[in-house]
Amino acid sequence: MLNDQHAQDLGALLPGRSNEHGATRRTAIKAALGVGYAAAAAPLVAQTAIKTPSDGLTVGDVMIDVNGFKMPAYRAAPAGKTGLPVVLVLSEIFGVHEYIADTARRFARAGYLAIAPELFVRQGDAQSYGEMARLIAEVISKVPDAQVMADLDAAVAWAAANGGDATRVGVTGFCWGGRQTWLYAAHNPAVKAGVAWYGRLVGEATPLNPKHPVDVAARLNGPVLGLYGAADTGIPLDTVDKMKAALAAGSAAARASTFVVYPEAPHAFHADYRPSFRKEAAEDGWKRALAWFKQHGVA
Repeated sequence: MLNDQHAQDLGALLPGRSNEHGATRRTAIKAALGVGYAAAAAPLVAQTAIKTPSDGLTVGDVMIDVNGFKMPAYRAAPAGKTGLPVVLVLSEIFGVHEYIADTARRFARAGYLAIAPELFVRQGDAQSYGEMARLIAEVISKVPDAQVMADLDAAVAWAAANGGDATRVGVTGFCWGGRQTWLYAAHNPAVKAGVAWYGRLVGEATPLNPKHPVDVAARLNGPVLGLYGAADTGIPLDTVDKMKAALAAGSAAARASTFVVYPEAPHAFHADYRPSFRKEAAEDGWKRALAWFKQHGVA
């Protein structure tokens, strides 16, 4: 069943990877899945408005062990540096395409070891789908939250062994990844802070998604900054109010969490490859995200 976020994404282009790391990523995902790809389902390539260069950075694809499973991820970090603060970058339903990789490079330029894991890879290759309804039905709807939490734990462990400081961990995510940002901030005590971009806050409990952000709000380990749009028809403002009430009754980190709601911004206002992009809100949100991480010890 489609949730509000996914329904809004039905009219969007399914983005591809157009940079020099694309071939490596396709090989990595193919290896993880153990299958080939249908050429007829090749995704459209969307061009990002922001192009973050990789000079001075160590960038590219890595494989992260998760209990014997090799999970592909995109990594970006200042070249030759260790002891770096870590930020997990959680994608939309489209997987780690060029927009997400570029976002990771933006964090790397700000001094972070940024890791964007392919969190759908066991269920399928999100970038090989040309039909959105099939992508959601065949891949996204089959991803258990428990699997995501374990994958993110493994990403943090990988970061700690590869130049990252496990005492300074942040998490940020967009749409589907925004919802997971709230969940992971409640799951892992190592999370110092999170930034959730227009992630769904409420929903029905299912075997794969037993809890939603409003259900775990009271036990956040690190405070979360929620960046939302008032014109987002998939996330009613009354659900933001419900989340605020749940946070106010929770842990110190929950009570320290806050929201910024941009009055005219729609869903996916940070996604610079889509018509929903709103430059002013996206730039303000980015500045707030960096300041939030710095304020809460992830810098």
